[in-house]
Amino acid sequence: MSLSLILACFWVLAAATVAMLPMKRQFVPGLGLLLAAPVLIAGIFYEHGWLFGTLALLGFLSMFRRPLLHFARKAFARSEDAQTEDKA
Repeated sequence: MSLSLILACFWVLAAATVAMLPMKRQFVPGLGLLLAAPVLIAGIFYEHGWLFGTLALLGFLSMFRRPLLHFARKAFARSEDAQTEDKA
């Protein structure tokens, strides 16, 4: 088994552990997992190809759909605010 898959397995175990924490204590470790995921997924893409990389990406998106939607809404709200300020 490759290093990227071993690290991805530990990432999944860490994510499951963080999910069991109270909501107030999930933010910091969840942010660390959120930042580590693209590196792991890129390693899986590189070592194992598009099929396993895509499966890893879909699994990540499934687990972090709510935080990612939250950050996307914040980003789009800022860009809309900036556009309305430019027009005024």
